[in-house]
Amino acid sequence: MKILVTLTALLWFSYRPASITERPDFERFFAEKQLKGSFLFYDPQRDHYTAYHFERARQRFLPASTFKILNTLIGLETGVIQNETTVMKWDSVTREIDAWNRDHTLETAFKASCVPCYQAVARKVGLKRMQEWVAKTGYGTMDINADNLDMFWLEGKSAISQEEQVDVLCRIHEGNVPFSKRNLAVLKKIMLLDEKPGIRLYGKTGWAGGNANPNIGWFVGYVEKGDKVYYFATNIESPQPVPNTFAPARREITEAILKELGAL
Repeated sequence: MKILVTLTALLWFSYRPASITERPDFERFFAEKQLKGSFLFYDPQRDHYTAYHFERARQRFLPASTFKILNTLIGLETGVIQNETTVMKWDSVTREIDAWNRDHTLETAFKASCVPCYQAVARKVGLKRMQEWVAKTGYGTMDINADNLDMFWLEGKSAISQEEQVDVLCRIHEGNVPFSKRNLAVLKKIMLLDEKPGIRLYGKTGWAGGNANPNIGWFVGYVEKGDKVYYFATNIESPQPVPNTFAPARREITEAILKELGAL
């Protein structure tokens, strides 16, 4: 059954038809931030992609903190996390990012992108269960071993493309993944970023940095607008030194494009 679920997910992704519209004019959104990158938008109502640099959107990069989407579901499904109010105790190690130096609930840890919180989740899930759940979900190409269990999404050979990110998000939203409806509902609740009449924005950012050159930034998610849903994945890159505009640009570029497309 585990093999069947994995193959089903991979076959669905490999053979799902879609038309594509390239938008080279979207370069202006990246250029004004002095960044390079690519953008992918999927409209399932039309089975249609809108893309800036579609070929780059098929290249794989470290998932960084976008993996918290799947890490959350795995933590919930294995019982390591109970719900969005589960307390994640601070280990009293002071880190550079002040928001991490405190106790968190699952919801606040997700929104603060608390790396040590989710590293603790991965260690509690354990190597075998983490490998099994990632494989069953069909999530990029993750290199998970005993030495990198709490770091594999941040450094090393693990990788996922924007196209694969959109695929995973689509299957999560539609319930075509091996997780309970209850746990999918918990994830959806903590992924909500913004809400206004008739529109809800869900998403997660990520940053693969450190000594990496270029630095890779992510913003992936979906928009519910009325009775429609739209999926997106943005990936940006920056050489060292990283400008202060890098982190906010992940959402700023994405939301500007989504507004132009009429999704926001």
